[in-house]
Amino acid sequence: MQMPKSMNQSLTNAYPLLYSFRRCPYAMRARLALYGSGMEVELREVVLRDKPVELRELSPKATVPVLVTVEGQVIDESLDIMLWALRQSDPEKWLLHDTELKKVMVLIDQNDGQFKHWLDHYKYADRFPEYPASYYREQAEVFIATLEQRLTCQRYLMADRLSVADVAIFPFIRQFAHVDKPWFDQAPYPNVLRWLADLLESSWFVDVMVKYSQWNADSDVILFGQKR
Repeated sequence: MQMPKSMNQSLTNAYPLLYSFRRCPYAMRARLALYGSGMEVELREVVLRDKPVELRELSPKATVPVLVTVEGQVIDESLDIMLWALRQSDPEKWLLHDTELKKVMVLIDQNDGQFKHWLDHYKYADRFPEYPASYYREQAEVFIATLEQRLTCQRYLMADRLSVADVAIFPFIRQFAHVDKPWFDQAPYPNVLRWLADLLESSWFVDVMVKYSQWNADSDVILFGQKR
């Protein structure tokens, strides 16, 4: 929902601010968690080659996502934003109890660590000419195979219902799939393909991937989220 410029100042302290970039998997998972929580935030779409000074002042990393709470707290790690949002409100029960949540964090750590390392090498193989792209893909497939095994007997990564694990990981599997889509579509991971297609076709993913114009200080306020 877009609001007139005259309301910009009044909204500044009424909603959390989210600096995001539509295609970034880290920003994607932050938006997904915020959307799933039912919260609304003021969305500021960033162009990475032209980052606003406001973002640089908030976070030395100047990377997305960055969330500023109404109290002024700055959260500049995507997983922290996810947990913050779902601890405020979790109507879909994406957060699990403590024991299961620890297992979720281990799986997410594998995604964010080794898998992301090999994904970047696979996606940008021309920057790493020591090996062909297929080598980097094979290294990344170790994690894909782990997910395939998990999905053999259940619909989602932790159970037969969606959890924060699926929401945090699938934007990166989406990125992996699109490096060489013809290869991925015939890869020996039918459960991962089914799981990914299921998430990509969900109405809530479509909603969080709506395109917005680049934000600047004169932009209209854009509210993102689903008010429950």
